[in-house]
Amino acid sequence: MHRLLPLLLALTACNGVIGDMSPQPEDEPAEVGPYAPAEAVLPRLTGVQYRNVLVDVFGEPLPAVTLEPDTNPYLFSNIGGATTTLSERGTALYDDAAHAIAQAVVGDAARRTELFGCEPAAPGDACVPDGLGRIGRQLFRRPLTADEEARWVNVSVELAVGDPWQGARYALAGMLQSPFFLYRAEIGDPIAGEDGWRRLNGYELASRLSFLFWNTAPDAELLDAAASGALDTKEGVLEQAWRLLEDERARDAIQHFFAEYLDLGRLEGLDRDPERYATFTPTVAASMRSEVELLVDDVVFRRDTDVRELFATRQTFVNDELATLYGVDAPDATPITFVPVELPESGPRAGILTTAAFLAMNAHPTETSPTLRGKYVRERVLCQTVQPPPPDVVTELAMGEEEAATLRERLEQHRRDPACAPCHAFIDPPGFLFESFDSMGGHRTEEAGMPVNTSGDLDGIPLADARDLATMLRDDPRVPRCMVRQLHRHATGRLEEQSEMAALLELEDTFAASGYRFRDLLVALATSEAFRTVREVTP
Repeated sequence: MHRLLPLLLALTACNGVIGDMSPQPEDEPAEVGPYAPAEAVLPRLTGVQYRNVLVDVFGEPLPAVTLEPDTNPYLFSNIGGATTTLSERGTALYDDAAHAIAQAVVGDAARRTELFGCEPAAPGDACVPDGLGRIGRQLFRRPLTADEEARWVNVSVELAVGDPWQGARYALAGMLQSPFFLYRAEIGDPIAGEDGWRRLNGYELASRLSFLFWNTAPDAELLDAAASGALDTKEGVLEQAWRLLEDERARDAIQHFFAEYLDLGRLEGLDRDPERYATFTPTVAASMRSEVELLVDDVVFRRDTDVRELFATRQTFVNDELATLYGVDAPDATPITFVPVELPESGPRAGILTTAAFLAMNAHPTETSPTLRGKYVRERVLCQTVQPPPPDVVTELAMGEEEAATLRERLEQHRRDPACAPCHAFIDPPGFLFESFDSMGGHRTEEAGMPVNTSGDLDGIPLADARDLATMLRDDPRVPRCMVRQLHRHATGRLEEQSEMAALLELEDTFAASGYRFRDLLVALATSEAFRTVREVTP
């Protein structure tokens, strides 16, 4: 088994150098040249994808295994999987996991018979090679080559020690450590007449489609479409994309994208002092997350409508503790039952940026943070780059010249430092618009005994509060442009390159023509040249 480890380590070492991950400009350039693909990357399966594939292939239950944690540079774990080098410990963890899973599957007599479809009489019996071939097609997302078939059959015979199931277990453990399982190879075939361009072959495209739409490996129908050549045409890809989108697994995959895009994982560590915040409970963070997930599901699936509504809608979903926090009537809500409500037209809330999830994630345990909230708007909603503070700058805020100074006043003092002013002038003004919401997301009118000042601006346009910002973002062309780029980054495991801008602008136009329906954007991306082509990797 360990003969595979040097190859695995060599491939992970490549991950640090494949692809250009340097920050890109936020706004489209004045002149956009013709499209050209970016270099291929080699994404490793994320923890969620690893588990999803195993459940699809082997079913449940499966043993709990430990892997190296995912990283999410530029927001997405797919980018982390394409750029993070696997450590020796990480390789050892894959080895432990592979043997635990193989033992759980092959060690269960009923389960292994169902998986392999027969009972081998002896090592080398055709039952094992046939079973390994079927399993390998699912794990590697393509048929095994003749050499691979011979290799795994030899493993199953040489390590059987008279027991064909023991041999099958070792072969299966080896396949689960193969780079062809752990990595998503997207190399492509040369395109005639296009120097360095490569088009993903049917199996590579089936894999990319399935991980985008389902966050797991292709099913048999998608692999069959690849084998038949159906995915070699845009029409064939279109048909499969809509099929995948209609499956229930698409809901989970899209929720996963929005969870990373909106950074909902930060809710897991949410903590507040219940004496200071009377509505804080151990379950409130999960409630906050559920509200956002229900909003996404409502806009993307239930109503299949303009996704920009997320940033301005007055409709939301609350359980009893969120209803209390928001001060809305929801008589049918319970701790586990969320009900739709319409927020007051004259109230302070509109859109996901006034949900408790956003407000609490981007605040400190004891006070708000216009800086964090403004930074979130700039980076996640508008795809703008916020530079980190210089290494020698003190970022902590003093209590101010007076003990009762508001946070806004203390930030104004902080901005007098020339080293801090440029960055804070960029991110604080939109962040000030949320100052009527406390650290937990509850509405407030006073801070330190003084009326809260919610005025601010976005790029010099004065705004009164978060409701004004919601109205502005609803029609700001940078919002759907950013969503296109974020989805492209998530799908490809890397940042976009300048040569791809023409394709991304075309996607923006298609998105607009669809009425900004997110499902249409997914299908448009799947059938685009930006999704189906890569450039040959420079040695």
